[in-house]
Amino acid sequence: MAHPQLLLSNQLCFRFYALERELMAAYRPVLDQLGLTYAQYITLLYLWEHDKATVGELCSALSLDTGTVSPLLKRLETAKLVERKRLPSDERTVEVRLTKKGRDLEQRAISIPEHIGSCLLSGDKEAQGKRFSLLQEMLDETLEQLRTTRKGRPEKK
Repeated sequence: MAHPQLLLSNQLCFRFYALERELMAAYRPVLDQLGLTYAQYITLLYLWEHDKATVGELCSALSLDTGTVSPLLKRLETAKLVERKRLPSDERTVEVRLTKKGRDLEQRAISIPEHIGSCLLSGDKEAQGKRFSLLQEMLDETLEQLRTTRKGRPEKK
């Protein structure tokens, strides 16, 4: 091959793609038990932390657009996990709140992070914790770098 930089094995993006697929495969069986998709799960994670949010806040926090979040919230509302209401002070703003059933589901989800951690990281709990912190820091830095670079739109060479 004339261009080694084009070898699949040299592509960092392919490793992220493969990792994402494996990670979703690890999540699927535990989320299936709760009747949730991954996008619904992360939405509930945010709401378990904050109890309520506007659709805009959810979109921002989850890095999703309203075209993705709105139908997702409709399904969560149909499952009676959340309720949506327009704010009287601003009819354009929709607030999302957990229902009792949505809050109760949190107890059933408690073991998910530990399960995923054991899929990702080897070693005892202390070693896993250290590796998790390092991995999280590296991924946060990488994500921030990508966002910064995209916003700055570097010149093409």
